[in-house]
Amino acid sequence: MSKKEQFVAAIQKSYHTDKPVIHLGSAILEGEIIGEARVNLPLRMMNRHGLVAGATGSGKTRTLQVLAEQLSAAGVPVFMSDIKGDLSGIAQPGQTNAALQERSAALGTVFEPKGYPVELYSLSGNKGAQMRATILEFGPILLSKIFELNDTQSGVLAILFKYADDKDLPMVDLNDLKKVLNYLSEGPGAAEIKADYGSISTSTAGTILRKIVALEQQGVGTIFGEKSFDITDLINRVDGQGVISLLNISDVQDKPALFSTFMLSLLAELYTKLPEAGDLDKPKLVFFLDEAHLLFKDAPKAFLDQIEQVVRLIRSKGVGIFFCTQMAQDVPVSVLSQLGNRVQHVLRAFTPQDADALKQTVKTYPRSDFYAIDQILTTLGIGQALITVLNEKGIPTEVAATHLLPPNSVMGPMVQADYDNHVRQSDVYLKYKDPIDPESAYEMLTKRMEAHAQVEAKAQEEVAEVKKGKEEKGILSEALNSPLAKQIGREVVRGVFGMLFGKKTTSTRKKSGGFFGF
Repeated sequence: MSKKEQFVAAIQKSYHTDKPVIHLGSAILEGEIIGEARVNLPLRMMNRHGLVAGATGSGKTRTLQVLAEQLSAAGVPVFMSDIKGDLSGIAQPGQTNAALQERSAALGTVFEPKGYPVELYSLSGNKGAQMRATILEFGPILLSKIFELNDTQSGVLAILFKYADDKDLPMVDLNDLKKVLNYLSEGPGAAEIKADYGSISTSTAGTILRKIVALEQQGVGTIFGEKSFDITDLINRVDGQGVISLLNISDVQDKPALFSTFMLSLLAELYTKLPEAGDLDKPKLVFFLDEAHLLFKDAPKAFLDQIEQVVRLIRSKGVGIFFCTQMAQDVPVSVLSQLGNRVQHVLRAFTPQDADALKQTVKTYPRSDFYAIDQILTTLGIGQALITVLNEKGIPTEVAATHLLPPNSVMGPMVQADYDNHVRQSDVYLKYKDPIDPESAYEMLTKRMEAHAQVEAKAQEEVAEVKKGKEEKGILSEALNSPLAKQIGREVVRGVFGMLFGKKTTSTRKKSGGFFGF
């Protein structure tokens, strides 16, 4: 048996299954694309999570598009972040050309132009249906990541959430958060929390407040509020096809902490609200996290722990997660160890650091009888990747350098007019278009502070009246004790006693002829 025959037999044995699959492409050996050496990913293994990695321009985005298309066709809903805003073309059929026909022929397939059901979302509300979450849904850990707070400031944020929870104060938007912060740092609540929660310094409160205001000034404070996004809207189907939900972040891509943390909050909501599902024939939802390195950059330990917990446990809810980034090393080891499927595009080794990263990557692959892993990783072409996945029994498959399928839909964004029409005609867009302002912590604490101010004002009035009375009494006492008052008093006393004893004035005596009447 020739090496090629051995290779084809190994690939077919490793990747063949009678169950539904995602067809990724065909394996390559010594530069030859072998159509019959089909590389498949079992659909039921998509909730074992995965990694799509590779250098810029290597074709990662189109790989995600192929995965999303086939998942949708299989009835599996998909959520994807659209970093550059160029994935919306999935909604429209692609156009055939000579290059696509040649690629399909090499893979032994037929190119079939097709569009897929797509919902367009936005964090700003300018690029699609507004995605929102309440402050309470985010929680202190995720908010600390968005605001880039240190440990002390994160601790203060935790106090705000604890107090709001204990006192039934719903924190919905940033106004609520600011009001609770003000109430507990400088308002009536400062003394109230000292014993049970600890005090909040004005300097720390000021720092947090500046972070909140900065986010508002950037125009993305609208992501906090009601109507809060219902994660069940991500699990929809149209005519048996899974809906592909695209979060367009092209207008907030300079705020990576914001959009990456928001996506993690969606995952946390999915984990919290979805029931246990066990092993399914196909996942309920597959969640793609593009530019995953932004999620982990400068992340505190508490944040990383939360990611690891979600990734480890959400599989049982029927949700698969795929991280997409440039280097496998961008993902923490604790998370990377949870990923069962791997699509690695070409790696560049232009610097000593690149060479070290390449060596580390090679060590993570199963041994291959057909490839020198370090060589193949640096010589893959655009639209090619080194793949190993879990077969239907959960065993890693043979490593296969793979020529990937082309997408069936448009490889690029919709034209603006089509995009705008698609958004306006969406029921989901109308559902979240208008914000709701319920009575929440802001209104409750405002009333409480107004009542407190009225009590304070009344108390001050009473104190002022008492003080005024004392002052008036003091003035009278001082006047009575003055020399003039004493002289007047003596004259008054003399006059009174004179009248009592019948003393007469000189004029009276003269009129009566003296004392004896002569």
